[in-house]
Order: sequence, then structure tokens, then C-alpha cells
Amino acid sequence: MTFCNPLVQRFSANESGRDFAVGDIHGCFSKLETALREIRFAPEFDRLFSVGDLVDRGPESQHVLDWLDRPWFHAICGNHDLMAWRRAVGDPYPAVDHVKHGGQWLDQHSKAKQERIAQRLRELPLAMEVGTPQGVVGIVHADFPYDDWQAIHHERFSAGDRETCLWSADRYRTRYMQPIRNVRAVVHGHVTLSRMAQLGNVFYIDTGGWREGGQFTLLDLQTLKVAG
Repeated sequence: MTFCNPLVQRFSANESGRDFAVGDIHGCFSKLETALREIRFAPEFDRLFSVGDLVDRGPESQHVLDWLDRPWFHAICGNHDLMAWRRAVGDPYPAVDHVKHGGQWLDQHSKAKQERIAQRLRELPLAMEVGTPQGVVGIVHADFPYDDWQAIHHERFSAGDRETCLWSADRYRTRYMQPIRNVRAVVHGHVTLSRMAQLGNVFYIDTGGWREGGQFTLLDLQTLKVAG
């Protein structure tokens, strides 16, 4: 038996503009704006979907609230977003030191702002489904634990499965080529590469836009081609 997983946010097809997915942002919002200008992104028609990791490492993590207020910008939760909101509420993720992984910025803000940031990051969905004329595209931060997308809507989709979605790199590490069924494509970030990679119908689009010398990959979800 399946159900509609409340951790998955659904979007119907964009009938008036384009849809793009972008890799990990990591507090580099000005650089992202430059990339959007280069593809002539039109916020009145187009939509941008983030694979997560909005914060940490870059110089502008504090702007995350402004971006989450933009009606054309939609994001899922990445492992860095998880670490940030948990530390902000006094329940740090035990396995990884957030401060040592780019989380120092959080301590520069008042407790009230930290709580606002925590609330918004905590509300981010685990995954998204974006309609396109060719079928649904799934977006998950790091990995997907099954070869059938519909597994995410099964009642047995576990806490361990959610951890895989946020932290794992197993599919990429093992170069597992089996396509994920019942979805047109699945888009991940998390694994930082010099250029986009594809395994079956799984796309890895974190090309280090947050790094010096890196760039943001903007994947057109209608064509599954890199914009620009």
C-alpha cells in the first residue's frame, strides 16, 4: 500500500516558463544570481529548484531567508541545512561537527535570527517532484536508496532511508547505472564534481559553484540539458 509522503513536495508542470535545478549553493547567492542572469532567467515565468545545501561554507548564508521568500525559488533539505537548523535549536547533529564544516556563520547572528533560520530550514521537504511534459522529475539531495521512485511514498520508507537521501554517495561512488523506475529522472547534488555526471537516469549537478573556480550547473528540467 502506498501513501503520499508529506516529506515530498509536488509541483505541476510549468506551462508558462522554464524550470531549472541548481546544485549546492552553500551561501553563494550573488554568484548564483550572476549565473541566472547569464541564462536570462525570468522570475515572472521561470522557476528554480535547489537540490539543498543552501547554507555553510560561502559568505552569504545569512541571505537564505530572503531567497526562501522568493515565490519562484524552491528548495529541499540538504545535510548542511539539517546541521544548521539542528545546531540553531540546541540539538546538534552528533556525527558531524557543523562548525568545522562551514557552520561558523551561524554564530554571528542573534538567537532570534538563528531561530528564524532554523524554522525555515526545518520546514524544507526531503524531496520534490516536478512535473514536465515528459514526466515527473524527482529531486533529492544526496542519494536515493531504491530503484523505484515510488518507494518514497511507501509507509516503510524509513528513517534510515531518509538518512540516505541526505548523506549517502553510494550510487555515485559505485557508479551504479541501474535507472530508477517510475520517474523520468532524479537530480542530486552533494557530490562535488568538475562537471555534471549522469548514471542511468540520475543526474549529479553540484559542480562547485560555491568554490573558487567552480560554477553553478543549471539543469533545464524540461530538456534535461545544461542551460547556457
